[in-house]
Amino acid sequence: MTLVLTPDQIAAFERDGVLVVDDILSPATLSAIKAEYAALLDTLYSQWHAQGRVPPAGDMDFFEKLSVAYEAGCEWFQPMDISLPGSEIAADTPFHTGPAVFDMLTSPRLLDVVEDLIGPEITSNPIQHVRLKPPARTLRTSETTAHIMATDWHQDRAVALEEGDRTQMVTVWLAITDATLDNGCLQVIPGKPQMYPHCPQRQTSIADGFLDTSKAQPLPVKAGGAVIFHPLTPHGALDNVSDGFRWSFDIRFNVTGQPTGRAHFPDFVARSRATPQTELHDWHTWQDMWHETRATLAPQTHIPIHRWTSDSPACA
Repeated sequence: MTLVLTPDQIAAFERDGVLVVDDILSPATLSAIKAEYAALLDTLYSQWHAQGRVPPAGDMDFFEKLSVAYEAGCEWFQPMDISLPGSEIAADTPFHTGPAVFDMLTSPRLLDVVEDLIGPEITSNPIQHVRLKPPARTLRTSETTAHIMATDWHQDRAVALEEGDRTQMVTVWLAITDATLDNGCLQVIPGKPQMYPHCPQRQTSIADGFLDTSKAQPLPVKAGGAVIFHPLTPHGALDNVSDGFRWSFDIRFNVTGQPTGRAHFPDFVARSRATPQTELHDWHTWQDMWHETRATLAPQTHIPIHRWTSDSPACA
């Protein structure tokens, strides 16, 4: 198969544990994602308006509705996320699984790039999130939702369970709007070091004193592009000091047959050169998998998704 990435790009990823790739998502895919989320927010906003929590939508655009709803205390992150939460799960816990998101996860060019890095047997890992990041000045002082604020330094291998520590995996951070220095783009410390100890602070974060943050490199990327990184590459996100939202998704892919690090959530085969009949192409089936998982997990004892405890010596 012809490589999509150049040998220099692959060598850079192997050396640095991070790679920025432009134009992974097509304009059509971006438009479909935006339309799907606009329809989802319209439904949510209508419900909040009917409850008397927000004013009429009028001619507000997508991001204006998000801002007004946030100010009114309406919870929109979990209904818009593409995963069940790591906290307690109820029979009616909301999340989003739509055709545009599924088409994004299985985009041929995206999978081509992933194949160049981990090989042709690719599973869509269930550790995946939407990130709709408001201007930091608008956030409540009590806000703790990591996915809408500055992200502490961490490693993706560390925020999965130990069963995934040997899994060959990449994270793909997809920009739906331009990610800039002002609106809170990712920053990384290049390289693939050992796993650092983490502590359950505001978020699950690398313990103090283990990183030389003077080596941090911010990675702006245009809408449709991606930051791809190794699961041991330390990374975080800057504050959004702009006046607008920053929108991205972070998704993961691993070699099929290896543990995902979150076995109680559903994965699927996104590409297989050896057994193409195992690939999932129906978004309804993907949606059903998540709904069935929710129904199974809701009555069960909560399964923690983090391994780190505050009594660790590194957290003292």
